[in-house]
Amino acid sequence: MRILKWLLIIGIVALVLLCIYAFKIEPRLVTVSRLTLEHGNKKEHTMKVVQVSDTQLSKAYSAKRLAKIVQKVNAEESDILVFTGDLFDDYEKYGPVEEMIQALSAMTATTGKYAVWGNHDYTGGSEAIYEDTMTQGGFLVLKNEGETLNMADGGTVFIGGLDDSLHGQTAPKKLLSYRERYDYSIILTHEPDIADEFIHTETQLVLAGHSHGGQLNLPFIESPRPLYAQKYKKGLYQLSDDLSLYVNSGLGTTFIHARFRVPPEISSFIITF
Repeated sequence: MRILKWLLIIGIVALVLLCIYAFKIEPRLVTVSRLTLEHGNKKEHTMKVVQVSDTQLSKAYSAKRLAKIVQKVNAEESDILVFTGDLFDDYEKYGPVEEMIQALSAMTATTGKYAVWGNHDYTGGSEAIYEDTMTQGGFLVLKNEGETLNMADGGTVFIGGLDDSLHGQTAPKKLLSYRERYDYSIILTHEPDIADEFIHTETQLVLAGHSHGGQLNLPFIESPRPLYAQKYKKGLYQLSDDLSLYVNSGLGTTFIHARFRVPPEISSFIITF
């Protein structure tokens, strides 16, 4: 009986410590995932793209954390900075717009800053303020459209953005109609499973978020996958010889404001083409 009592005490203490870590510690451990991607044989051009996704500010993940994010983003010295959706978790409950605009404005990129809509950007009152907030923060919000960038080293890069797959109206063909001359093509989308639409379209990279990487990676238990993140959950996928997909784990949380073995992520890509 004494052994069972001690085992019970140890189990309870371990559970309490696990909860403290998952709710209070890991959500603050912002990591930077650095990847190198190569395309083609010439390798004449190089650029750095930095991705931020799913900040989903809430009372549990407040605006006070934005300064650390800005510092880490700017330390990467990106050519192109992208945001792949879900600015606030529930804007009507917690929506510090001015603080967010200040943080977005402080993020730097030498060539351009781009964003797309996420499902939470259409709900909780966010639809009325999302695009204006991003625009004031220096981001161009792309909705089934794109533009070609002339990079400093002479390369041309097309960057396009899809509307949200859950609450918007995605139109991949319309987006691709904006594409003319380019050496490298990047598509931004919130939900990752839509990336299959860009296989065999001469697209090289799709960047997505939405899944939070599962948010809670518990042993022996598969974390629930949201709609349109059933197939692709986290990290780098090679969809074809030419097309890569990267699913960012996001910065914030939703539903359960905890993370376990899926820390908040900023992704940084050195791309040669």
